[in-house]
Amino acid sequence: MASVETINAITLRTSVMAVSVRFYEALGFRLTYGGDDAPFSTLRSGACFVNLIAVASPVEAETGWGRVIFHVDDVDALYQQALDADLTPQAPPRDAPWGERMFPITDPAGHDLSFAKRIRAYEEDHPDL
Repeated sequence: MASVETINAITLRTSVMAVSVRFYEALGFRLTYGGDDAPFSTLRSGACFVNLIAVASPVEAETGWGRVIFHVDDVDALYQQALDADLTPQAPPRDAPWGERMFPITDPAGHDLSFAKRIRAYEEDHPDL
């Protein structure tokens, strides 16, 4: 049986990516993926990550909270465990461009969750960071 190791990141909505990126940088987070004009950005502080996803309007940003990302020891095993329990993940596990293998699922109350495992450091592909 797969197990959750830690909460790794939270994804928050923003209607103005550049303003949100500046905010988190001012708090000491370092941009590791995306940027001012990107539809998705990641900022890191220590072992914690804040992901920002662009939405069309301030109202949309204010009415939804985002997503929690759990790191697990075996993404594929947890995905199968979810299927065996008659749960319905949003998609099968995939390798994401930011260096994680992950799958998304929604809990019964409508909260978006992702279960992931780091497969490589994003910085390995982007040494200029």
